[in-house]
Amino acid sequence: MSGVQDDLLRTLTKVAKALRAQEIPFALAGGCAVYARGGPATEHDVDILVREQDAGAAVSALVAAGMRAATPPEDWLLKAYDGDLLVDLLFRPNEVPVTEETLARAEELQVGSVVLPVMPATEVMIGKLLVLDGHRCDFSVLLPFARALREQIVWDQVREATKHSPYAEAFLVLVERLDLLSTPLTGSPR
Repeated sequence: MSGVQDDLLRTLTKVAKALRAQEIPFALAGGCAVYARGGPATEHDVDILVREQDAGAAVSALVAAGMRAATPPEDWLLKAYDGDLLVDLLFRPNEVPVTEETLARAEELQVGSVVLPVMPATEVMIGKLLVLDGHRCDFSVLLPFARALREQIVWDQVREATKHSPYAEAFLVLVERLDLLSTPLTGSPR
C-alpha cells in the first residue's frame, strides 16, 4: 500500500469519526468503496454520500475536525480538504439525490481501522459508468474494478441503470467479451 493510500485511510477515519459524532448519516462511495470491497487501492480522493439537507452540517463537522472547506463550482457536492487530500461530499451524484433509502443500502465494512457504511459494488459501478462521457472515457480505471469485484456486481442491474449511456454500453460489451462477468448479461448477443 502506498503512502497516499495510508493517508486516505487516515482521512477516511477522521471523516467517519466526525460525521458519526454529529449523527450525520453517510456512506462511502467511489474508489475507496471499491478498495473496501476488495478492489484495487485508490490514490484519488474520498467520496462520501450524504443527503443534501446534511451536506452543510457535514462540511461543518469536517472543519471542526481540522479540515478546510472549499467551494466547488458544481452544485451537486461540497468539498473539504484534509491537508492536500480531497473529501467529496456528494449529495446528488449523476443528478440522482442521495436519500435515506440510498444510505440504507450501504453495508457496514471494515476499512482500515474503522467500520463504516460502504455502498454496494453494483451501485458504485453504476455511478462510475454514468460519469463516462466524450471527455471522460477511460476504461483502464474501471477494468480492474470490474475484474476484482465481478462476483459482487449484479450486472443486469448495472445494464438496466445505465442503458441510456453509450459509454456504459461499450464498457459492458468489453467486460463481457473479456469474460469478466460472473454470469452473462441478459439479452447479450453471445
